[in-house]
Amino acid sequence: MDAVPKEIIPDFESWGISAFTTTREAGTFSLSSTEPVSEVMGRWSSLQRELWERARRLVSIRQVHGTRVLVHTGGWEGWLRAGEEADGHIAAEKGIALAVGIADCVPVFIAHPSGIVALLHSGWRGTGARITTEAIAALARYGLAPDELAMHLGPAICGRCYEVSADVREQLTGQPATRPGNVDLRSLIAEHATEMGVQKITVSSSCTRCDNDRFFSHRAGDAGRQIAVIVAAGA
Repeated sequence: MDAVPKEIIPDFESWGISAFTTTREAGTFSLSSTEPVSEVMGRWSSLQRELWERARRLVSIRQVHGTRVLVHTGGWEGWLRAGEEADGHIAAEKGIALAVGIADCVPVFIAHPSGIVALLHSGWRGTGARITTEAIAALARYGLAPDELAMHLGPAICGRCYEVSADVREQLTGQPATRPGNVDLRSLIAEHATEMGVQKITVSSSCTRCDNDRFFSHRAGDAGRQIAVIVAAGA
């Protein structure tokens, strides 16, 4: 079986943690796309097979551009489509693969040497409401200090491509704005994480809009969605 086409994140590999974002070549993973459901489900099945040796559990969430972060502790096998609305989740034990769908919003990968991982979907609403801060605080309740975490901000629309209204710009930056302007979501998320004490932060060089030949982009008019995945190998 051919591997699902992806942009691999090497940052966490020394901790036994794999992370990646699928690319346009892999096809859309959105269940609400115009493609036949059987084709989309086939992609999810291929992903499950590829992950099987590292994780017997895969979980996706119903994303709503909010700040809720779910915590998973196992107890199932296969693909769990969580019924609760959320835009982030934490795997509190190894062997649980987390997934979020993206097409310009930022996939925020968070890892700890213990194997506890988190994955967030952060668009402008989530960034403005500081979903990353929520996740770091949740991890701290598990005894994981922010300075022990590593974070990667994956493929997303870059600051040069992302123009927002004056109102959105003001909400995101906290500065008065009278006209539309460009905002770099990944830069803002990195600032929020740094304020919380995270010291290891890396950023993908890929922009979903600039690199539209490699990634789906909502701003470019694409209906497709790639997914971001993180997992610590385990039983």
